[in-house]
Amino acid sequence: MSDIEWGLLFDPELAINSLPYVLEGIWLTLLISMGSMLGGLVIGFFMALARTSKQPLLHLPARLYISFMRGVPILVILFLLYFALPVIGLEFTALQAALIGFTINSAAYIAEVFRSALASVDKGQWESSTALGLSYWQTMRRIILPQSVRIAVPPLSNVYLDLIKASSLAAMITVPEIFQKARIVGAREYDLLTLLILVALIYWAICTVMTVLQNYLEKRYAEYL
Repeated sequence: MSDIEWGLLFDPELAINSLPYVLEGIWLTLLISMGSMLGGLVIGFFMALARTSKQPLLHLPARLYISFMRGVPILVILFLLYFALPVIGLEFTALQAALIGFTINSAAYIAEVFRSALASVDKGQWESSTALGLSYWQTMRRIILPQSVRIAVPPLSNVYLDLIKASSLAAMITVPEIFQKARIVGAREYDLLTLLILVALIYWAICTVMTVLQNYLEKRYAEYL
């Protein structure tokens, strides 16, 4: 321990001077995470419905999609979209590849969240709505979804927190988000350690804000228990 140069661990002056430049990439971090979450919610919801369908033409492809996306690292998906697909003439910008990659990947996890949330609603709710003459979508919109959303809020919030942190992988395909900005400054100033600690604190702050929002939503939906 005596050989460790603690004075080189963190340079406050460099961190403060670099903060405005690093924060220029925060809008891309939020764009990727929020855009992917919204897209994943839409795709994931219909994947969950297909996954629970009794029709083989619906649930088998859905199960295959979810299994593949949950079993393949997101970095591999990003590289496929950005570096491999141009070989066959299909090109995306780095930002487009990141949005598509994180969307289709998160949709698989969101689909499983929705599936378990929908399954947790008592089957008697479906039977009662059928007796009242409600259609499938009327039952889903008025009865099932309001109950399942309350159950899905905590795991969906965790998916979003994972998306925020995973968005740093977009730096691997040159998206100038906060991690990429920090890497540039760290390489230029020959002090990567300070910049990594700085960007870790930024991610922590973002996730802390999202956690506060998660707690608020949980309390809000708990009122309807």
